Amino acid sequence: MKFIIDSAIPYIKGILEPYAEVIYRSGESFSKEDVADADMLIIRTRTKCNSDLLEGSSVKLIATATIGFDHIDLGYCTQRGIEVVTAQGCNAAGVLQWVAAALATLCKEENWQPHERTLGVVGVGNVGSLVEQYARSWGFNILCCDPPRQAKEGGDFISFEELLSRSDIVTMHTPLDAATRHMIRPETLALMRPDATLINASRGEVADTQALLAAPQKLILDVWENEPSIDRALLAKALLSTPHIAGYSKQGKANATAAVVRAAAKRFSLPLLDWYPEDVQPAVRQNIGWQQMCESIDGVCDIAAQSRELKENPDTFESLRNSYNYREEYF
Repeated sequence: MKFIIDSAIPYIKGILEPYAEVIYRSGESFSKEDVADADMLIIRTRTKCNSDLLEGSSVKLIATATIGFDHIDLGYCTQRGIEVVTAQGCNAAGVLQWVAAALATLCKEENWQPHERTLGVVGVGNVGSLVEQYARSWGFNILCCDPPRQAKEGGDFISFEELLSRSDIVTMHTPLDAATRHMIRPETLALMRPDATLINASRGEVADTQALLAAPQKLILDVWENEPSIDRALLAKALLSTPHIAGYSKQGKANATAAVVRAAAKRFSLPLLDWYPEDVQPAVRQNIGWQQMCESIDGVCDIAAQSRELKENPDTFESLRNSYNYREEYF
């Protein structure tokens, strides 16, 4: 067997070598020659898996150590009989803590308390549901928009347009697909209050860059169109700018790597179904009060310092992302 693995995926080196030939490549450098006789690809978002890469290959399984899958041509893979596995939900708590850091920063800058603000959560899946749960416990007035869940479950979801018009803060947690690409555009931004804040930790292409550049709202951005070649004017404009690291916790990364190893174990009958990195302690979800969170979050996720570093060194987006010191999940 032969596995090609993104060299930036943590904790995985040495785990699969006893069972297969393993080759490591940077995410951008996977080549048609590399994958021609590979049985499995283990990737992140930087590897575009489509016919250009996969045509004529022997790949049977693609496992991405990410919750998103927009970098994979699912239609082509289905047609070719290539199984695709994601690490769905792996970094939900990591993103929650990044959003918490953003909210704490806003609170300090604007001098408000949670009960005075309405938070709109767009996309209430693994990440959005955690954000909703904790923000509600902190006292925010919560509005939720999730059309797929609304269609299946009913419930208290509202339309995207209504959420935008009623929210002081909007936080985006949708996957990227045809329905969500450029959800944030001039027409939808016009529905928001000019003094509102938009937070995006989903995918960069959910928001149109030119629309954001013209928007009066405050922007807090972790994801960008055309990463890592991000728009410098938008980087400078955003109140807080980070290099796609919202979910970069130790536990989130360990969960993702465990998910792709488990996918390999299931598909190729390897004795690794219960593998988890030995040097990472799984997190335990626990409640935390708003004041305690605000007083402690900078010690774990100093979003302002991360933003300053990226704004001062815009050419280092990818290196800042790849060398990020994974933070501990503590709630």
